[in-house]
Amino acid sequence: MEKHEFIMVRKIALALPEVAEHFGHGAFCFFIRDKQSLCYYHDNHKGDGRVSLRCHAYPDVREELIRDHPKRFFRPQTSSSGALKDWLGIYLDTLEENDPDWRQIAVLLKDAYCKVAPKKLIAELDHE
Repeated sequence: MEKHEFIMVRKIALALPEVAEHFGHGAFCFFIRDKQSLCYYHDNHKGDGRVSLRCHAYPDVREELIRDHPKRFFRPQTSSSGALKDWLGIYLDTLEENDPDWRQIAVLLKDAYCKVAPKKLIAELDHE
């Protein structure tokens, strides 16, 4: 049975132009045109016991969210190759009492999309 958090992430991500879902390296991944990663959904990543989302983010937005809401947002560990350097982590199983703000997550995923998608696809967003 799929978790509510995954269903919501899938719904938001797949609504963006030419985004597809894949499973690899123990996580669900969403890619733009099967090439550019958009975000990763993790359930118990490396045994951390958490449900989280990792996505591209603009540095100022990432730093503000992590600073102001450290129980909800985090900086994913960067690999030796530099992967995830500019990414934002979002705990979906928050320690707080309220559910994730899905409108905010939709905005963050749209921003992530705009950060890495081809200009032609970004233009499609502007016409929706």
